[in-house]
Amino acid sequence: MIVTSAVRHAAAGSAALLFVLPVPAAVASPAPTAPSVSSVSFGSPASALGEPTPPARGHVDPARLDRRGVQVQPLAGAPRLPSASALSWVVADASTGEVLAARDAHRKLPPASTLKALFALTALPHHDPSEQHTVADSELTGIGAGSSLVGIKEGYTYKVSDLWNGVFLSSGNDAVHVLAAMNGGWDAMARKMQEKARSLGANDTHVVSPDGYDAPGQVSSAYDLAVFGRAGLQDPAFTRYCSTRYADFPAGSWSYGIANTNRLLTGENGVERYPGLIGIKNGYTSNAGNTLVSAAKRDGRTLVVSVMNPQEGGGYAVYEEARSLLDWGFEAAEHVRPVGSLLPERAKAEADARAVAAARDGRDGAAAAPRAEAAGAEPAKEARPGGAPAKDAPAKGTSAEGASENSGKPEKGEKGAPVRSAPASGSPEKDAAAPGASGPDGPARDAVAEGAPGTASPAAAPSGASAGLPLGLIGAACAAALGLWGWRRRAGAATGDSVQE
Repeated sequence: MIVTSAVRHAAAGSAALLFVLPVPAAVASPAPTAPSVSSVSFGSPASALGEPTPPARGHVDPARLDRRGVQVQPLAGAPRLPSASALSWVVADASTGEVLAARDAHRKLPPASTLKALFALTALPHHDPSEQHTVADSELTGIGAGSSLVGIKEGYTYKVSDLWNGVFLSSGNDAVHVLAAMNGGWDAMARKMQEKARSLGANDTHVVSPDGYDAPGQVSSAYDLAVFGRAGLQDPAFTRYCSTRYADFPAGSWSYGIANTNRLLTGENGVERYPGLIGIKNGYTSNAGNTLVSAAKRDGRTLVVSVMNPQEGGGYAVYEEARSLLDWGFEAAEHVRPVGSLLPERAKAEADARAVAAARDGRDGAAAAPRAEAAGAEPAKEARPGGAPAKDAPAKGTSAEGASENSGKPEKGEKGAPVRSAPASGSPEKDAAAPGASGPDGPARDAVAEGAPGTASPAAAPSGASAGLPLGLIGAACAAALGLWGWRRRAGAATGDSVQE
């Protein structure tokens, strides 16, 4: 009876304490902070987080390039800009697209054969270099009088790589006509080039004649030519052709040598070669004057310079003015604020959005594991960048979230279960397994059957140091109740009062 009374007192005391004191909820471990995102250089492979956040730079006002005259924002230590007589020019960093300085960047002028850079961007990807083509007479019709030619003959068979050497080295309009015929025809190629220009953010260019031959209404700008040059440098085939100085061109059973007409590349006609020059394309017509888009690399930095129609210095002034602008750009790169960008507004906005999303997904993905654990899912054994769980992390019957943005395809976890990106809002995982939830193969294996003896639902089990807190309260309540019962029994014995058993 004494034991029974003690148990009753203990139970009553425990109930009273548990009624008064609220049971604390399970407290999950704090989510680890997302790793900092650093920038990568132009052309390097993207990480699992997607495109990294670009380094913080000063505000760039895109309207500056719409203004007339020279635009430059020098900082301390910046060298003086060289004097250049060209009607329009641009100096830009090929990696970042930042425009370091410019003069009348969007002035619309005839481009001459520098338009062949856009032609190559449009047509180059569609034919293998080793592909052979026999030229028909119709493909050589309509070539403008006085055009530069590489010497293509009807009935001869040429490799596509030979035709591209004719375009880049000899600036051959005959090679352009043949390649255009292989890509849908002259008018179709002009339309495709126009579409390509717009997709690159080159809005000053209007294409009439794909070879750059003077035509009413055909214009471009120093800004657009720099855009074409920068885009070409991202294509190894384009870069290889435009930087080739000499090549053999077939003529049936024999061949003859051709030389690149870009004097900065070859050092011919008294023009000194420029160290580190990559290309890209020069041009001349009586209407356009001399035009040039060039790129050069020095000390790990690549610059692109476009020059349109110098007004002084003769026919080779375009090379010397490009040389002086390249020299200035390499010296001034760390000492000027950019005055614009070669990236289209849409591409810049998308890059910024991807960078923000990558950083956000890194934080949300890192927080998703403790949320899923609190919901009853097994924690990931190994974390990937951005908080995405390792491939073997998802427990069968649960679905983990965290996708690779770069691939555009969902990564796959164990047994081919799709792995998607964590919700940006940071809300709890909707797909996390809970007792009684069903997976693709039926009821989740981790779910515990209701009423099974000796088992508890994973969702009900608190985690961390708080797991033993309710048991501690019960033990303390029992101890207090037993102590109270003992005191009352001793007090009753001393005074003669009866104690109900």
